[in-house]
Amino acid sequence: MDEKGSMSAPMPIPGTVASARRLEASRSNIDVWLTYYDEIVDDGHLLKLRKLLSDDEVAQEGRFYFADDRKRYLVTRAMVRTLLSRYAPVAPERWEFSKNAYGRPTIANSILDADDRVHDLSFNISHTRGLIALAVSRDRDLGIDVENVATRRFCLDVAHRYFAPSEVAELSCVAPAGQQDRFFEYWTLKESYIKARSMGLSLPLDGFSFQFPHRSAVRIKIEPELSDDAERWSLWQYRPTTDYLMAICAERRDGAHPSVSMRKFIPLVGDVPLSAQHLRSSEPC
Repeated sequence: MDEKGSMSAPMPIPGTVASARRLEASRSNIDVWLTYYDEIVDDGHLLKLRKLLSDDEVAQEGRFYFADDRKRYLVTRAMVRTLLSRYAPVAPERWEFSKNAYGRPTIANSILDADDRVHDLSFNISHTRGLIALAVSRDRDLGIDVENVATRRFCLDVAHRYFAPSEVAELSCVAPAGQQDRFFEYWTLKESYIKARSMGLSLPLDGFSFQFPHRSAVRIKIEPELSDDAERWSLWQYRPTTDYLMAICAERRDGAHPSVSMRKFIPLVGDVPLSAQHLRSSEPC
C-alpha cells in the first residue's frame, strides 16, 4: 500500500504500452493527474524533462532561487506537455501556450485549431510543496487547487479580511485543533472556483461562499454582482494524503454532472490508478 495514493501497482518503465497509451478527453469526465515530484531524483531523468521545455521555460526555470522551486517548475511544465500529448496529436515539445489577462495559461497552437482534440481541450494546473495536480477535460471551464497543509499555516486574520462573513463565523466556531484544516478546505474551494472562472484574484473572495450542509456535501453561494449561477458548477474535495487538500470546480455541460478519475503520474515514466480520500462534493455519491 503506497502512502501517496493508496496504491500498490508498480509504475511502468519508459517505453511500455502503459506509459504511451493514448487518451480521450471526455465531456462527461475530469481526469486528475497527481505527481509527487520529490520522487524524481535521477539527474538524467530531469535532463530529459528539460529537453521538452521551450527556451522561455528553461530560462524561467533558472530564475527561481531555491532548488525545490526550480524542480517543481521543471516537472510541472514537463507534466503538462507530456500529458496533453496523450490527448492530442502534438509532440510534447511542440505545445505552445499563452496567458489571458489574468495570467491563466491556455493552449496557443493556432495552426492546429481545426483539430478538436487540441482546440477543445480544457486543463488547469496547481502545485504546492511536494505535489503537482493537473485536471484535464474537454470543452468546459474548470479549476483545481492543491495545498500542503503540513507545511503551510493558516492565519485567522486572512479569513477575516478575505472570506465571506458566513465562512468566518463558521470557522470561528471550529475547535482550534480543526481550524487549520477548515481554513484550507475553504481556501482550496475558493481557489478552484476563481481559477475555473479564469479571473484569479480579480474576483473578490467574499463575493461567494461555501457551505457544508452535511459532512460529505458542499454548496456554493454566489453574490449577484459576480454575474454567475451556482447551478453552473460541480465541486469536489479530496485528501490525497494526510498532508494535502485538493479541490476541483468544473462547469456542468448541458446540466450533466461529470465524474472524476485520478491517476498518479511521473512524466516519461508512466501512471497508475490512484484512490484519494473523498471528503465532499456537490454531486450525488
